Amino acid sequence: MRILLVDDHEILLESLSMLVATIPNMEIVGELTDSRKVIAFLENHEVDLLMTDMTMPYLDGVQLTLQARQKFPNLKVLMLTVSEEAEVIREAFRAGVYGYVMKKAGKTELTLALNTIAKGEKYFGEAVMKELLSQSLEINSNETYSEPVTLTNRELEIIKQIAAELSTQEIADKLFISAGTVETHRHNILRKLNVKNSIGIIKYALKNRLI
Repeated sequence: MRILLVDDHEILLESLSMLVATIPNMEIVGELTDSRKVIAFLENHEVDLLMTDMTMPYLDGVQLTLQARQKFPNLKVLMLTVSEEAEVIREAFRAGVYGYVMKKAGKTELTLALNTIAKGEKYFGEAVMKELLSQSLEINSNETYSEPVTLTNRELEIIKQIAAELSTQEIADKLFISAGTVETHRHNILRKLNVKNSIGIIKYALKNRLI
């Protein structure tokens, strides 16, 4: 995956470039400290992923994402920032980013984010997911939940894997069970928790400290 890095702090940019260069199948094709030069670069180079900071002079990460994806709709964007504010995260995803990673994240999470995006999927880091769900729980504080129910050890393990954003097949592979068995457990969990989808499972699990 061909990557363009954009950050107004040159030292951070150089450090990030060296880190990404050690990740297999990732190629740095450019480094820019001025967000105003990004569009021109994209017009003259083949870029698969734009990795950008959120807070920058001239164009912030959201403005840059909107401009870049308007001209290059197939371009994927990974936001790398220090902000954990739920509204900032939502704004970034509304602008069209494929992933949002905190700058405090390590190489393991960054690698996971890049590989996830390379497959065409969106990446929500654990810190990002917890912030979004925490905010959602506050907004929907009037929503009623039943008391914690009895879950089997296998169901608890399935919930943890759902919270980690694993697909049904990935959960099956990790737990050495069939995809059909995973779906059966998922159905039972939804029924027991009286929720409709995976987000409901995670919200319930966070509220009741199951994860």
